Amino acid sequence: MFILKRVASGGGIIPRYTSLSVSNFSACHCLNSPKRRSPYSSVDSERYSSLVRSVLSSRVSSQTPETLLAEDEHVYGPVVKSQTPSTKPEMKVPKTLHPFLHCEDPRETEEPESGPPARILLNRGQGRSVLPSVTRILQQTLSPEQIFYLERWKRRMIAELGEEGFKEYSQNLFRQGKLFHSALEVVLTSGATQTDKNLSSETPEHPPDVQGYMQSVSHILKDVSAVRAIESVVKHDTLSYLGIVDCVARYRGVLCVIDWKTSEKPKPFLGNTYDNPVQVAAYAGALNNDENYKYQVESGLIVIAYKDGTPAHAHQLSPELMLEYWNKWLVRFEKFTEQRSSQASSAFSEKR
Repeated sequence: MFILKRVASGGGIIPRYTSLSVSNFSACHCLNSPKRRSPYSSVDSERYSSLVRSVLSSRVSSQTPETLLAEDEHVYGPVVKSQTPSTKPEMKVPKTLHPFLHCEDPRETEEPESGPPARILLNRGQGRSVLPSVTRILQQTLSPEQIFYLERWKRRMIAELGEEGFKEYSQNLFRQGKLFHSALEVVLTSGATQTDKNLSSETPEHPPDVQGYMQSVSHILKDVSAVRAIESVVKHDTLSYLGIVDCVARYRGVLCVIDWKTSEKPKPFLGNTYDNPVQVAAYAGALNNDENYKYQVESGLIVIAYKDGTPAHAHQLSPELMLEYWNKWLVRFEKFTEQRSSQASSAFSEKR
């Protein structure tokens, strides 16, 4: 075999051939190389023959899943099967479906919206109504999970502020809430135009403690019109419970029960408002079944205001959502009624 090489010589290149022995490319060298030994060649097959026979024996292979399970239970104890976690909590249904709207009487759905808004006061004097309030019913029918988180929050606040500090903190929250509702009442009953409702946080008419809240809801107030009721008592004539609605008015043209809330934490989603939608549905259902109101309300609005003036979050409840929360309210109302009946029976038994 020849290989051509080029060798420079003066001004040119002279080809030169070099011969190589063909034996260098013979495959015989590879075939004659020592064979690689298997790592299993040193295993003593006789030594493990009994093990192989036991694995392949009919006595082992004839075991069934049932016999294997029985053997495992004998060695490790009984198997504990856990329930598959459900993706959604069980939806409770009220035993009795009371109508959300009062459809038996031909009530006016479009009552004239002129004139001052209604304000029916709660009789707090002697001989006052003994009907339970919406707030009381919701507080006494909290789920164990709600009670746990509420108590944990209370313990943390007491650990941080102390008993007296937490008491003062709660009183301040209540006072600021009352001042905020009073300031809203002034704006909504003053006959102010939508432009006038866009009040600055520096408006001297409002106490300093609520100026941030008023600034927070200023963009919401521009869309509120035709106020029909403010801080007015509503009573369900059939279910016999009552509540005080913050406001009934049109929000962007839709008649709503409006609930004004304050919060120190952002609540951008409806799920952050806990039982507030149930509360609004309970108010609307009572209003729709109260002879003092000659119109029906199918929608709701929850407004979350912030003290630092951050734009409030508005959560509008469609008629479909209101019906859903109305059914949840009926479940809570039935639970409260059962609790009260049980307590009355126990008290009667003790007297006997």
